[in-house]
Amino acid sequence: MEESLLESKREDEGRKSGRKMEWAGRENHLGGIPRRIALMAVGGLAKLITSSRNSTSVHNAETLLRLVRSRPPGVPLITVANHMSNLDDPLMWGFHGFPITDPKLARWLHIFPEGKICQEDAPLRRLKWGTASLIIRATVTPIVLPIAHHGFEQVMSQTPPYGRRPLLPFCNKKISIIVGEPIELDLPKMRKMAISLSHNVSLPSLGWPNTPDGLNEEAQKHLYSAISEKIRTAMESLRTFGNDEKV
Repeated sequence: MEESLLESKREDEGRKSGRKMEWAGRENHLGGIPRRIALMAVGGLAKLITSSRNSTSVHNAETLLRLVRSRPPGVPLITVANHMSNLDDPLMWGFHGFPITDPKLARWLHIFPEGKICQEDAPLRRLKWGTASLIIRATVTPIVLPIAHHGFEQVMSQTPPYGRRPLLPFCNKKISIIVGEPIELDLPKMRKMAISLSHNVSLPSLGWPNTPDGLNEEAQKHLYSAISEKIRTAMESLRTFGNDEKV
């Protein structure tokens, strides 16, 4: 009985806490001033570390800037990148010329589809399916822009020489950010292929419901896998290009 009451109390406190924090998601809270202050503080710190305290080069920055500033109205933007340190986000947006402190332009989604930090110089592992799921379920097909980077693993190493993570980011490191081109996803064609494969290749069932457009669990898995692999291939190509540039 006591355990039940405690659990009920925790749930009630959680709901109350959620209601108290609803303001955090409203752009017009206090005229948007708290949001602007937060973005400017985090953005300023990112620029200090990335552009002032370290040496950063960016390849094809104009594509990222164009899509952030002036993509077609109503079209979502998803950027995807490899994950090399705890500070990848926001530091990777702190390069010179990027409007990280402008709250009006902070309207896109960034994902690390690997799902975990990997500081080894090795091919990207299989990506999680969350990004593919977002793309499929979006009412408007998003623009998907791949990015790869090197150097943040040295700025905030997971295995530093002293045997523990540093309290502050290291300085005087070389950071390289490579922005690709939007990934072409022929979703109607990929859906047809996934449906065809679902009739021939059986995967373990997890009890997923059908999607609104009628894709069953088998077809969803094949479609998520195909989209994720296309994204992984684009990211790996940029990662390899970055390695060649280092040499």
